[in-house]
Amino acid sequence: MSDKNKVQEFFKLGEFGNYFTRVFQKPDPNKPTNFNLRMMHGINKISIIMFLIAIIVWTVKRFI
Repeated sequence: MSDKNKVQEFFKLGEFGNYFTRVFQKPDPNKPTNFNLRMMHGINKISIIMFLIAIIVWTVKRFI
């Protein structure tokens, strides 16, 4: 196994990790959607962004 494959395997996100990239993409127009599903994805986007901001603030405060 080459070093490149080891790195790719280490950072492999899987189905759970792929959700975080899919949630910021435009929805597929062929899939059915409803109000509840759109609101759920909207709240998830907000929570992911808030989490990343909190991690950045915590890191900055920790090292300064």
